[in-house]
Amino acid sequence: MDGDDVVMGEVTLFEGPGAGFLGSGAQTAVLVSFLAFAGLSLLLCVLAAPERDEVADFYAANRSLTPFQAAIALVGGYMSAATLLSTTGLVAVVGYDGLVLVLSTSLALGVLLILAGPLRNAGRFTIGDILALRMPGAAPRIAAALATLAVSLPFLVVQLSGVGSTTALLIGLENPGAQKACIVFVGTLMICYPVLGGMRGTSVVQILKVVIVFGAVAAVAVLVLNRFHWNVNALLAAATRGSGRPDVYLHSGLQLGQDPAGRLDFFGTQLTVVLGLAVMPHMITQINSVADGAAARRASRYALTAISVFCLLVVIAGLGAAALVGDRTITAVDPKGQMSLLLLAGGLEGGTANAAGSALFTAVACAVFVAVLGVVAGAALSAAAALAHDVHAHAVRRGRLTEMREIRSARWSGVGIGVLSILLATLSQGYNVNFLSSLALAVAASSVLPAVVYTLFWQRYNRTGLLWTVYGGLATSIGLNVFSPTVSGTPFALFPHNDFHWYPMQTPGVVSIPTAFLLGWVGSVVARGRRADDGQGEPGYAEAEFRILTGAGGD
Repeated sequence: MDGDDVVMGEVTLFEGPGAGFLGSGAQTAVLVSFLAFAGLSLLLCVLAAPERDEVADFYAANRSLTPFQAAIALVGGYMSAATLLSTTGLVAVVGYDGLVLVLSTSLALGVLLILAGPLRNAGRFTIGDILALRMPGAAPRIAAALATLAVSLPFLVVQLSGVGSTTALLIGLENPGAQKACIVFVGTLMICYPVLGGMRGTSVVQILKVVIVFGAVAAVAVLVLNRFHWNVNALLAAATRGSGRPDVYLHSGLQLGQDPAGRLDFFGTQLTVVLGLAVMPHMITQINSVADGAAARRASRYALTAISVFCLLVVIAGLGAAALVGDRTITAVDPKGQMSLLLLAGGLEGGTANAAGSALFTAVACAVFVAVLGVVAGAALSAAAALAHDVHAHAVRRGRLTEMREIRSARWSGVGIGVLSILLATLSQGYNVNFLSSLALAVAASSVLPAVVYTLFWQRYNRTGLLWTVYGGLATSIGLNVFSPTVSGTPFALFPHNDFHWYPMQTPGVVSIPTAFLLGWVGSVVARGRRADDGQGEPGYAEAEFRILTGAGGD
């Protein structure tokens, strides 16, 4: 980048070192907007905090959220930095394959809609509560807590690492020390939300975040469509030309190849996204904040509608980036296209040199910042709840921990999870840790989903099957990921100069998900074979089924 103006289509970008298309005035505006949101969100979080030390209030806001409020919070849980940056970039760079990924995000909420009612009826606060409905005792709760941590910790690290680098870049600070300082700043905010506000405070932050993010992306999409006089065909044609690969941009295979192995990898990736996103621990925790299963279904239905509209806006933004910015400029800044939304926002409305362009870019940059804050706060709360509620209160103290002490334990757990996430994110600077997102989704789809589905719907599921499901899914998904090309052997791997991969696909879901379901079935059959089977299912299933169907006795 040499500081010259680069013109692609109708958008002018001002390039230079680092955040090159930003002037000092725009950088100042971005910094002020970041600090303003941080202060406002903290204030709202404290004001919404629980007034009494009650576990139901801290973990689930006393079931007081309306379906509409819970739906907005659920949408906030899906609006991560990955959705804004990576998904928009994939649409811009690889076209059809990116469009399918956006569709998979919407389908994930469709899966959650199917599960929402039974999940709310069966659960109280955590995944461990759902599994303990059928299999009481310490072992199922410990397994649930480990699965929750295995999903939440990689998710937190990759989100913090990405937003630290992006925030430093946007405010004109490019050295590694500044990036680490940004990670610490964002991570500290992440700790404050669940520790001070619990579910109420976290939900308020999520709702505020949705308003900002939705508004910013909608503004970009409207401006893009207006450039093409609201002619979608013209937008698609321009995006195809700007992609640099007009022959294949609107066909499958540009991301992972068109050979059978590439198509299988692509299918596995979409399967992992659909099933993994549906059962992320912070989404299940959010479902428990409404009154009953019927309210949970309504919340999921509203959320599905809202996220579908948001995904449509993301697609328009991605196509607009390909059409107006162009593949050459996008990949010069980031080969994976993760800066395409910011590049597009920085070039619309005359660029950041004038007031309108600077305001648009500031809004989008703030949206990226708040997208991370909301989602990491929810993930940190679910991880803290797993440690305090499942491990400390039930596995260790066997239900004899007072509510006040459990909440104190949850707060300290939140601090511990946050500090560990910050430490790992700062240590990972300079490494490509994007694979942690797919790892978190793979663990959720391979460990949490089979255990939850079997617990809710299979009467012969038992403790052995549960443990085989959770630990088998964990081992398979993590093991295959370690030996995949996302960790070694490729230019964009964690260790690009080493090669010890033997598993050929990007995500392990196509293998690990059916393996976990199979292990759950085999484990349950093996355990049943060791004792007399009366043909009536596992002990306590009738009571559990009544609660799953009606919600009676859940609270």
